[in-house]
Amino acid sequence: MRGQQIGSHKISGKFSQLKSIWLHHEISQARNLMQLLKIHTMIWVMALLLSGCAAIDISQYAGNRPVFDLFDYFTGKTYGWGIVQDRKGRLLRQFEVTIEGSIDDSGNLVLDEDFLFSDGEKQKRIWTISKLNQSSYIGRAGDVIGEADGRSAGNVLNWKYDLTLNVDGSTWEIRFDDWMFLQSDGILLNRAEMSKFGFRVGEVTIVFQKILK
Repeated sequence: MRGQQIGSHKISGKFSQLKSIWLHHEISQARNLMQLLKIHTMIWVMALLLSGCAAIDISQYAGNRPVFDLFDYFTGKTYGWGIVQDRKGRLLRQFEVTIEGSIDDSGNLVLDEDFLFSDGEKQKRIWTISKLNQSSYIGRAGDVIGEADGRSAGNVLNWKYDLTLNVDGSTWEIRFDDWMFLQSDGILLNRAEMSKFGFRVGEVTIVFQKILK
């Protein structure tokens, strides 16, 4: 009887040990499965968000009037009033900008931009813009990475470029999707969406007024 009890205890102990190993394995498998599901969900959400950022075909605006001639509009003096908003639409900053535009010896449009922000900060940016054909441009500036790519049709111009910005003491590379819409009487509406890693981080809106001679 004693031998049977000892044998029974051994079998019971081995069974409990196997059961514990099995439970540990199942829990580990469940955790791995949950982690995989979480990763797949994140990838799916990211793909869904990015799919909403498909490029707009600018050619659909070819019939819009008045026709926007970038060189003609910005040659001379232009004033602008703008705001900066975060991705939730909250107002971050307000500013005014004065632009002096001229044509250099190579036929490029040079824009000397002076910004004055509501908090007193001043910024300067100088653009050099070359016309590739009647509807295509490239632009360069000191804080633009590489070249800006411009396309126009009708009363609309779209710029795409990467800009270096100082944010809380750090330098960020921000993607700008910049749209300009010419209205009558020399009014130009400008809306630029800012993004990083494909995600929208903010927006800049400017109203330009061309100073007619």
